[in-house]
Formats: sequence, C-alpha cells, structure tokens
Amino acid sequence: MSDVYFEDVAIGTELRSESHVVSAEDIGRFCELTHDHHPLHTDADYAQSRGFPGVIAHGLFGLSLMEGLKTALKIYENSSIASLGWDQVRFLRPVVAGDAVHVVFRFTDKRLSARGGRGVVTESLQLVNQRAEPVIEAVHVALVACRQAADVADATT
Repeated sequence: MSDVYFEDVAIGTELRSESHVVSAEDIGRFCELTHDHHPLHTDADYAQSRGFPGVIAHGLFGLSLMEGLKTALKIYENSSIASLGWDQVRFLRPVVAGDAVHVVFRFTDKRLSARGGRGVVTESLQLVNQRAEPVIEAVHVALVACRQAADVADATT
C-alpha cells in the first residue's frame, strides 16, 4: 500500500514497517542533534543505577523513529501535505541499544477538510520491540491531498 490519497484511506487498515535495530550510535547522534546529553542517554552505569538495563533512547528519538519508519512505507509519498500533530503519546517501555523495533500503523478516522482538495486522516501508531511489546504509542493526525485535487494539479503542469 503506497501513495495513499484521502479517498484511498480505509478505516481499520493496518500496516507494519520493517524493523530497525537501535544502536548506541543512533542514540549518540540523537544526543548531538538535540543537545540532550542527559546521563540516561550517555552513561550506562548511571542508567543502570536508575533501573534501566543500559543507556536508553530518548522518548522523542522513538517518536521520531516511528515517523521515519512510517515514512519508509511510502504511504503518503505524493499525497502528504502536513503533519497536524501528535496526541496521546505514551512512552511505555524503554528502548535500549540493540532493540529491534518496528511500527504498527492503523487508520482510525478521516474527514474532509473545510478547505477543498484535502482531508484529515487520524492514525494510531505503536512502536513495538523484538519481544512484541509496545514501547511507544501515539495518535497522529495528517493532512492529505484528495486524489481528484492531485489529478487536477497534474493536468495543469
């Protein structure tokens, strides 16, 4: 299922991404990018003293990875207009270096936008580890083009 326009969204459809193994280097690069060098993300002894098995990924790293793994599915390759936001984000379990995670993605709602040629799509997402445990869950709302509007734009170019 790729290049989904508003009309193509079928409520209840569920997709799964490929897995990604989170490395210590991934976590380190996220530290550098965000300037968040908290010892939970950089010092295994400190993280263990707080009850974690080792260095853990930032919650926002996991949320960003969810979006990236979803994007790799090419669901909205040509139809995406904007992300309207993330809601009900819950960090359920830590993501540690070595975890293999994937996204389970489900369309839960859709409605036409007040502005023509586009619609609002609600998605439920979970980031799931190699033990089939959800580690992050969230709801995402996306603004997606209608197929008819895309066809008109293509015809005029």
